[in-house]
Amino acid sequence: MVDDKEKNMKCLTFFLMLPETVKNRSKKSSKKTNPSSSSSSSSSSSKLPPVCYEIITLKTKKKKKMAADIFPRKKTANSSSTTVQQYHQQNLSNNNLIPAPNWQGLYPTIRERNAVMFNNDLMADVHFVVGPPGGTQRLPGHKYVLAVGSSVFHAMFYGELAEDKDEIRIPDVDPAAFLAMLKYIYCDEIDLAADTVLATLYAAKKYIVPHLARACVNFLETSLSAKNACVLLSQSCLFEEPDLTQRCWEVIDAQAELALKSEGFCDIDFQTLESILRRETLNAKEIVVFEAALNWAEVECQRQDLALSIENKRKVLGKALYLIRIPTMALDDFANGAAQSGVLTLNETNDIFLWYTAAKKPELQFVSKARKGLVPQRCHRFQSCAYRSNQWRYRGRCDSIQFAVDKRVFIAGFGLYGSSCGSAEYSAKIELKRQGVVLGQNLSKYFSDGSSNTFPVWFEYPVQIEPDTFYTASVILDGNELSYFGQEGMTEVQCGKVTVQFQCSSDSTNGTGVQGGQIPELIFYA
Repeated sequence: MVDDKEKNMKCLTFFLMLPETVKNRSKKSSKKTNPSSSSSSSSSSSKLPPVCYEIITLKTKKKKKMAADIFPRKKTANSSSTTVQQYHQQNLSNNNLIPAPNWQGLYPTIRERNAVMFNNDLMADVHFVVGPPGGTQRLPGHKYVLAVGSSVFHAMFYGELAEDKDEIRIPDVDPAAFLAMLKYIYCDEIDLAADTVLATLYAAKKYIVPHLARACVNFLETSLSAKNACVLLSQSCLFEEPDLTQRCWEVIDAQAELALKSEGFCDIDFQTLESILRRETLNAKEIVVFEAALNWAEVECQRQDLALSIENKRKVLGKALYLIRIPTMALDDFANGAAQSGVLTLNETNDIFLWYTAAKKPELQFVSKARKGLVPQRCHRFQSCAYRSNQWRYRGRCDSIQFAVDKRVFIAGFGLYGSSCGSAEYSAKIELKRQGVVLGQNLSKYFSDGSSNTFPVWFEYPVQIEPDTFYTASVILDGNELSYFGQEGMTEVQCGKVTVQFQCSSDSTNGTGVQGGQIPELIFYA
C-alpha cells in the first residue's frame, strides 16, 4: 500500500485537489458501496497523504500567452526612467546609454531587450559610418541582430565572402534613413517621416528588408498628391514599384495641370520627363505642358552648370521637345506663347502657323494629334426628377450633400438642374469640403435650356478624394427661382468600379437631402 502511494507521488508533479462539493459526493458514493468501511476510512484519512488525481488537458481557443502576459513587469519607483521608449529617444542621438545593472530583468520579452541595444555601443561588434563625406554619422551595430533582420547583413557578416571589419562605410545612405531601418530591425517598429521616407525606402531596398519597404510604399501612396506625384513617379520607376507607379499616373493624369506646375516636376530625370510628355491621357491644356517643359529645361541647365539661354534650354530638352503637341494648342495660346518663346526655330514657327491656316498642311516633327485625356464619369443619385409650381426656389441658401467613395477618385465638378420655366442663366458657387476644410471651390455660370437635363459646372482643378471618408458637396445658385429637383434618392450608387454612398449634410439649408433636392450628379475621374 505504501509503495503504491509513493509511486503515485513520484509520477505526478502536480496534483489537483477536488472542491468540497465533489469530495462530499465521493464520500456519499463510498457510503453506498461499502457502509461498513466508512468509519475506518474517515479515521485513517488524516494519516494518508493528499489524494492525487489525473490531470486532464482541456482544449481551448485561447491564444498562447506571451512572456509579457505571464510575467507582467513590476512597477517600481524608478521604472519610468528605464522604459524602452526612453532608450529609443536617447539612442536616436547616439548617447550610448549604459543600461542599469541587471537591466535584462526589467524587460520580459526579447523584443524589448533587443530594443535596448538599438543604436547602443553596449556589446556592439561593428560600427557603420553612414552618409556622404561631410555629413557622416557613426552608428553602432550588433552583427547577430542585423543578420537576423536582413539577408544582406547576413551575407556581409556570416557569408562565404564575409569581411571581418570593425567599421563599414556606407556613403550612399542617409543617416536618418539608416537609423529608421535599424529601429525596425531592433525594435520591430516603423517610424517614417515625409522628408526621409524615400531615403528609407532606398535603404530597405538595398538591404532587402521587404516589410519596411512595403510600409514605405504604403506611406507614399497615402501621402500622394499632385505636388509630389512627378517626383514619386521617378522614384517608383527607380525602385521598381509598379503599384506606386500606377498610383502616381492616376494622380498625374487627373490633376495634370497641378502636377506640371508643381516644383517637384522640375526635379524629375529626363527619362521621366519623356514619359510624361508622351502620355496620351494627360488631362491638361497643351500650353501648360509646353510651359512646364521650359521650366524643367531652366532647372536642368542649372544642374548641368549651363548658362540660362534659349539655345541651352532647347539643347537639354533634345528630342523631348517634339513630344509636346504644339499644333494642338489653341491658336491664341500658340501665337502668344510658344511662337514667342524663342525655343522654336523660324521655320518651325512658320510651318505651325501654316498648319493652323493652310488647306495643304506641311509636315511637322511635332505630334499633331490631340491627347485623348480622361473621360469623366457621372454618378447620378436620383431615380427621377420633377418640378412643381412652388418648388425649387433659391434665395441665396445652400444646397448640400455628403458622400464617400470606396476608391480614390478626383471630383471634377457637379451636374446641376436648370430652370423649369424655360431658358435661363444661373450663377453657381460650388464647393467641396472635408471636415470643414475647403478643398476646392469655383464660381461660374451655366445656361439652362429649360429641360430636365443636368448641366456640368467644373472646379478649376479636379479635387482628390480619398476612400472611406465623407466629403461635403455644396452649391449656392442664383438665377431663375424655380427649377427642377431630384426625387427617389439612393443612399448608395454603383458607378463603374466605384461605389458612392450619400448621407444628409448639416450645411444644407435649402432642403436638399438624400431623398430629394439638388446636386443630382458628381462628375469625377477614376
